[in-house]
Amino acid sequence: MIKVRIPTPLRTLTKGQGEVEVKGSSIEEMIDNLNASHPGMKDRLCDEKGELRRFVNVYVNEEDIRFLKGKDTVLKDGDEVSIVPAIAGG
Repeated sequence: MIKVRIPTPLRTLTKGQGEVEVKGSSIEEMIDNLNASHPGMKDRLCDEKGELRRFVNVYVNEEDIRFLKGKDTVLKDGDEVSIVPAIAGG
C-alpha cells in the first residue's frame, strides 16, 4: 500500500482524512485508485487530458515527480506520496 498525504482543500473528498492508503504501481494508477475510493479526486488533480494540473505538486518520498518520471513514476509498497497545491502570492 502507498500512503498518500491529502492537503486540507481536498480533505472534503476523503471525509476529513489527512492521509489515506491506496494501491498503485505508478502515480497514474495511484490517482485512478484514489479516485475510485474517493470520487472527484482525479478531477481536482488532473486536467481534461489526464495530465496533472499545473498547480498540483506531487512528491514521492519527498522527491518531486517532475524530476522523476512524472505520472509514470514507479511506486512500491511503503512509499509515501504527498499532494501539495502550489501557492501563489503577490
